[in-house]
Amino acid sequence: MSAALKALGLFEVPFLSVAALVADHAVKAADVRLLGFESTGTQNLLVRLEGALSAVEAALAAADTYARGLGASIVGQVLARPEAGLEPLIHFSNAQNPLYGGRDQFLPTDHPHPSPANQSMNANQPALGILETQGLTALLEATDTMLKAANVTVVGKEKIGAAYVTVIVRGDVAAVTAAVDAGARAVGNLGKLVAAHVIPRPHGDLLALLPA
Repeated sequence: MSAALKALGLFEVPFLSVAALVADHAVKAADVRLLGFESTGTQNLLVRLEGALSAVEAALAAADTYARGLGASIVGQVLARPEAGLEPLIHFSNAQNPLYGGRDQFLPTDHPHPSPANQSMNANQPALGILETQGLTALLEATDTMLKAANVTVVGKEKIGAAYVTVIVRGDVAAVTAAVDAGARAVGNLGKLVAAHVIPRPHGDLLALLPA
C-alpha cells in the first residue's frame, strides 16, 4: 500500500459533455480533487478523483445521483487503499490520439487555471456552455449559430473518438444559455445532438481540464 496515494474514486460516464457536468457536481459535493478524465476509445470517459475515503464516497454518491438526473448511468468504484503499483495507471503523461486527433486524457496540467484548485465557485467566473454532437458538420453549424445568437466566445473543441465532438463556449450565464439553446436547435438533421448544457460557475478543478 502506498502512503502517497489517497483514496481513489473512479467512474465511467458516457460523453464528454455529461462527464464535465457530473465531475463538476462531484467536486462541489465533497472535498475531493479531480485528477482528470481518460478516454476509453468509445463514448465513455473514466473520471478520476482522490481524497479522504469518506469524501470520495460522498463524491461518487453525488455523481451517481446527478448522472441519473441527466438520464445517464455511471459505473463507479472507490479504492480505499490503492496499491503502490497502481500509481502508473493513475498518473501518467498525456498524448494525442492519432486515430481521432483528440487527447487521450484531460489533465489538470493541460490548462492550468489561476483560481485555487479547490475553489468550488467563483461569482466572477464566466459560465461555460458545452455542446456535443456526433458529427463535425453538425458541430460547426451549431457553433456558428451560437456565435451569432449571443455574445459568447469559443474557447475550445474536443474529440473523444467515434465522431463525438464537443465545443466549449464562455460568457455570462444569460448569453451562454441563449447560445447553447440556439446551437442545440441548429444541429437538426446534420448529425446527432448528444448534449447541450450550461455550467454557471464551474469548479476550478474542471476549468483546469478544459480550454476555458
